[in-house]
Amino acid sequence: MKTYRFPVIVERDEDGWYVGIVPDLKGCHTQARTLSGLEKRLREAIRLCLEIEKRPVQQNTFVGVHQIELTA
Repeated sequence: MKTYRFPVIVERDEDGWYVGIVPDLKGCHTQARTLSGLEKRLREAIRLCLEIEKRPVQQNTFVGVHQIELTA
């Protein structure tokens, strides 16, 4: 078995739900009411995405997260 390390973007939406997005896996995302619930669902979503992926998975190197605020 191969070990993967995927960067995950976590945000909280306007209704208070946590949303997790896995940029390395197209269409791989989920949501939950709690962070612990989100992690469980993300693991399930990643496993499912890996099962249906037809090509080798390109894993990017995590560098960091930056938030930009601007008024336009």
